[in-house]
Amino acid sequence: MAGEYKEQENKMNKTIEVLNENYATLRAGRANASVLNKISVNYYGVTTPLNQVASIASPEPRMLTIQPWDASLLKTIEKAILASDIGINPQNDGRIIRLLFPTLTEERRRELIKQVKKFAEDSKVAIRNIRREAMDAFKAQKKKSEITEDDYNDIEKDIQTLTDKYIKEIDKIAANKESELLEV
Repeated sequence: MAGEYKEQENKMNKTIEVLNENYATLRAGRANASVLNKISVNYYGVTTPLNQVASIASPEPRMLTIQPWDASLLKTIEKAILASDIGINPQNDGRIIRLLFPTLTEERRRELIKQVKKFAEDSKVAIRNIRREAMDAFKAQKKKSEITEDDYNDIEKDIQTLTDKYIKEIDKIAANKESELLEV
């Protein structure tokens, strides 16, 4: 079965990848360099991702350090972090920028869990849309008599099984992210 629906499976895998990328940008109580993935700075007139103009390290569980390769970028990086939605004030000592990750408040945890659920629901909708598009294509083939009614019913079952598998995967990933956010 899996080989027959490679296109749908690839699209569903991509949906899972996007979900994982979205979850990586959610800030839990510990330092994680991926929260900086969406931050870019203006480097000599070119918008450049932060990780391409500086080294990012995590010397302590709740701290990230950002050391630009060009010291003139310190202020620009600091402004980009302040303008982003990560909610951490950068500390600039003239050589390096430190980001201290505070422990999450109960209110912030609830907000993040709502975000986790929203990302999961968006992913489920995407998976269901892939199923619908596939079934519409097979329905058109049935109408043109390219496949039989029995073939169509088998395909429908197979696509539904594939859909269920990915919906379960999304639920599992979301539950893991929620439990990570609830850790103190």
